[in-house]
Amino acid sequence: MSMSLIAVLVIFPAAMAYAAASDLVTMTIPNWLCLLLLAAFGLCAASIGLGWVASGWHLAAGLTVLAVCFGLFAAGWIGGGDAKLAAVTALWLGFDQLLPYFFIASLGGGLLTVLILRLRAVPLPALASGWGWARRLHDTKQGVPYGIALAAAALVILPDTAIWRAAIGM
Repeated sequence: MSMSLIAVLVIFPAAMAYAAASDLVTMTIPNWLCLLLLAAFGLCAASIGLGWVASGWHLAAGLTVLAVCFGLFAAGWIGGGDAKLAAVTALWLGFDQLLPYFFIASLGGGLLTVLILRLRAVPLPALASGWGWARRLHDTKQGVPYGIALAAAALVILPDTAIWRAAIGM
């Protein structure tokens, strides 16, 4: 199996699943995970022969999203992990898939937010009161683990990307 196939079919999806689970359980997305995705993109781009110009456009997509998300983070509207995850995902997806990605992430994030607000409106079941992650998720002072929506949207959009098509030989 080529490095590009491993990156696209294994590393990217596994990293997205880990990001979602980590955000749910700890309300954080680890820096090392975003660095892994960055490195895996570089290896994938090199193995499919993406080229300097196309790689530059992918990098520009990631940097653009990072700049916008940094502003949202500075304003207190999103978490730092969400900003980093969105940026490194944009690197993988490129400009051509950013609007569909953010549209799906917005829909998923809105649904997630409504569900969590509804959950927080009722008492935490006694069974779950001993679980730190459940108490954190139920705490009205906590944010919403939006990384779940970002990761899910990335997995939905990935098969529509040029990286995917090149890796699987389409």
